[in-house]
Amino acid sequence: MKTDTIFYSLFQSFPGIFFELINQPLAEANAYEFTSREVKQLAFRLDGLFLPTTNDVEKPFYVVEVQFQPDEDLYYRLFGELFLYLRQYKPRSPWRVVVIYPHRDVERNQSLQFSEILALNRVRRIYLNELGDAAENSLGVGVVKLVIESEEAAVEQAKRLIEQARQQITDEATKRELIDLIETIIVYKLPKKSREEIEAMLNLSELKQTRVYQEALEEGKQEGKQEGKQEGKLEAIPRMLRLGLTLEIIAQSLDLPLELVQQTAQQYSDELD
Repeated sequence: MKTDTIFYSLFQSFPGIFFELINQPLAEANAYEFTSREVKQLAFRLDGLFLPTTNDVEKPFYVVEVQFQPDEDLYYRLFGELFLYLRQYKPRSPWRVVVIYPHRDVERNQSLQFSEILALNRVRRIYLNELGDAAENSLGVGVVKLVIESEEAAVEQAKRLIEQARQQITDEATKRELIDLIETIIVYKLPKKSREEIEAMLNLSELKQTRVYQEALEEGKQEGKQEGKQEGKLEAIPRMLRLGLTLEIIAQSLDLPLELVQQTAQQYSDELD
């Protein structure tokens, strides 16, 4: 299962879940954006970054790593990327690292080089099978823990979470998005089952025919069209670069943030190297 993709999609759509995982107030998510940043020097990319959106220098930025397979090089890579990022971007916020494991057996400590760093309050390791009451009491944490449930337990857990979402979430678009994410996790866990079979197992068939669900679905399609427009703009950037236009002119012409144009131009340059 593409666990990193699932988690990053989850944090992108529902950033509050991350802050629940690290025992921070849910409202903290309002002061952050979830993104990725390239460390140009060695073509590293930090895929999971929660960056403060305010000028409060006491708010840390979070580097998030999801690791579901043993990796002897994880901490070498993670801290190497972190300190190169610090050198390149010189952020004004203190750093924090959060590593999410399914259980402790996956972790490779590398205590010879990293024991002191791992002992810092700046580093948090989360083991999903040890979440305990947090997964029972929180809808978001329960969705995260669903990833590691057995196939048998996952279906019943998914049903409970879907019902919980229907009761607790008032915004229909948000409710639809979370239910779709729960369904996607089950699709990954049960690859031999069709989407229709899984909808029946989760009692979703009737729900998806309701007016409010269809309206929320249509709203999501409209948002997708807008995202598609931006995708088309990004594809135009390399062509405009070849015409000799500056990044500033490209950003102004396409009505895109200059930083986004710079990132896309750098990716295009890297592909040519």
